[in-house]
Amino acid sequence: MRVHAVGLRSGLDAAANIALAVNAVAAAADDAADLVLLPEYAARFDPRGVGPEHAEPLDRGFVPALQDVARTRGVAVIAGTTLPGTSRAVNAVVAIDAAGTLVGAYRKVHLYDAFGHRESDRLEPGPVDAAPLLLPVGGFVVGVLTCYDLRFPESARRLVDAGADVLAVPAAWAAGEHKADHWRTLLRARAIENTAYVLGAAQQGPGVTGGSMVVDPDGVVLASAPGPADSWTPGAEQGAGLVAAADLRPEVLAAVRERNPCLANRRYAVVPRDGG
Repeated sequence: MRVHAVGLRSGLDAAANIALAVNAVAAAADDAADLVLLPEYAARFDPRGVGPEHAEPLDRGFVPALQDVARTRGVAVIAGTTLPGTSRAVNAVVAIDAAGTLVGAYRKVHLYDAFGHRESDRLEPGPVDAAPLLLPVGGFVVGVLTCYDLRFPESARRLVDAGADVLAVPAAWAAGEHKADHWRTLLRARAIENTAYVLGAAQQGPGVTGGSMVVDPDGVVLASAPGPADSWTPGAEQGAGLVAAADLRPEVLAAVRERNPCLANRRYAVVPRDGG
């Protein structure tokens, strides 16, 4: 399975963001990709905070446009959007198969109330007991989590327990001291401990950090962009970042899991926890 993890610089112009995302999917299809991962908040992003004013239903705008390009180009897509909630908005990630079918939407469970941020002031969390979002692609099963979820290893393990052998992590990773290093380290850690492929795609621009990465089940970085410094060259208000592209191989996954059967050797289960 060939994958593209794409860093984008999304903004407040919804139409421009749609064009940006559609072009990224089309470019991936031109490279024979089977799956494209776009960042968290790919539909609309404001580094000062995303809330109800940025939300739109699943049947309008961004998601139907991704369904159209997925269907016409024959490539699966995972991307972040924002949905209307009850009193706040919902941070969501949609999974669309190569036929253009919306397989599901994961509503982010762990809101980013850390490092001086309060995502819960504007967003409401998804249900902790919702069924894991899984997208079958090219002989693999891709499980979806989002940004701050990456800091909770049980989120990834629950997806693996449900059958995922690839973990897709769209993010708008807030900038700060050590934060780019945390992003890289945690992506590799989730791969190693779950003997799974891990894909990361992050928003670019002011207020955020981290590049795109594809990590193999041994924790080896197969592709990374923009690179070790996670630098960003200032340019237009909105635009495409760099792409981490790689081929995922089932025989590599099988060999790692045979050599390192940590999933079979585990002694604890992961179950949803209410409250707190």
